[in-house]
Amino acid sequence: MTSTSAATQHLRDLALLRRVRDRMDREFAQPLDVEALARGVNMSAGHLSRQFRRAYGESPYSYLMTRRIERAMALLRRGDLSVTEVCFTVGCSSLGTFSTRFTELVGVPPSEYRRHATGATVGMPACVAKQVTRPVRNREAPTSGLT
Repeated sequence: MTSTSAATQHLRDLALLRRVRDRMDREFAQPLDVEALARGVNMSAGHLSRQFRRAYGESPYSYLMTRRIERAMALLRRGDLSVTEVCFTVGCSSLGTFSTRFTELVGVPPSEYRRHATGATVGMPACVAKQVTRPVRNREAPTSGLT
C-alpha cells in the first residue's frame, strides 16, 4: 500500500469510527456490542477495537460504559428512580457490573452518589452541569467525595 492510499484508508477509518462513536452516544441504552457496531461499518470486531482504541484512547466497550454512567449520573441526580431502575434505563443488564463500573468512574457507589447529588445541579446551565459532572475515565476517580 502506498503512503497516499494508506492515508486515504486512515481517513476512511476515522470517519467510520466517528459513526460508531456517534451511534454509541445516540443508542447508549440499546444492547450494543462490538460485533454489532463493527457490522454496522463493515469492519471486523478486532479491527474496530484496535482502531477505536488507537483513535480515542479506550476500547469501544469502555467508551459505551462511560456514556451510560454519564447518563446514569444525571438520572440519579434527579432522584426519582432507584439505582436498579437507572441501571436498566441506561442499557446495563447487570446491576453488579453497573455498580462496579460506576464506582470506578465516579469514586462512590451509585446509591451514595444518589443520596448526596440529588439536586446538586439545580439552577446550573445544562452545558455547565454536564461538564462538571462528567465521569473520569480509566479509574482516575477520587476514592471519596463526589465529582
